[in-house]
Amino acid sequence: MNRYVWMLAAWWVCMVCNAQTYALERVNDSLTYLTLTTGRYTDRVAIHKPVFRLETGDVDGDGREEAIVGIIGRTRHDPRYLKRLHIYKNVGGRVRPMWMGSQLGGILEDFRFINGQIHTLQSTTDGRYVEMTHRWRKFGLGADSILNTQHVHFKHEFP
Repeated sequence: MNRYVWMLAAWWVCMVCNAQTYALERVNDSLTYLTLTTGRYTDRVAIHKPVFRLETGDVDGDGREEAIVGIIGRTRHDPRYLKRLHIYKNVGGRVRPMWMGSQLGGILEDFRFINGQIHTLQSTTDGRYVEMTHRWRKFGLGADSILNTQHVHFKHEFP
């Protein structure tokens, strides 16, 4: 009996943890659902702000993909209406917020997840553009390196 219970538990963990996909379901300009599908189960969380991008990747190095969502809005720490990053995690088959960033340093323009890092294109108040890489630290993203700085707009060249 114990062997069958253990096998059932191992199968359930495998279904919840390994086979997972994230997707966006846009309802209108200010309501989008982030949906997590794990095997036969589906969970979703409402995002009540405009969403401009979804990337997935293993942000924290635990072997499972997280959802990196670009939103446009204000935070209690920054009242400006700007692009921001939110990271969501699969916790037992449910979508849970992992990090709700208010700012990364500059003004976020765009981002991608490449080779285990979040690459951001940020602008500065003096009209420069900076491409930076970020890695997960104990809580939140930390700047890893500056890849490029330009006085001209190079958004179209961003990978």
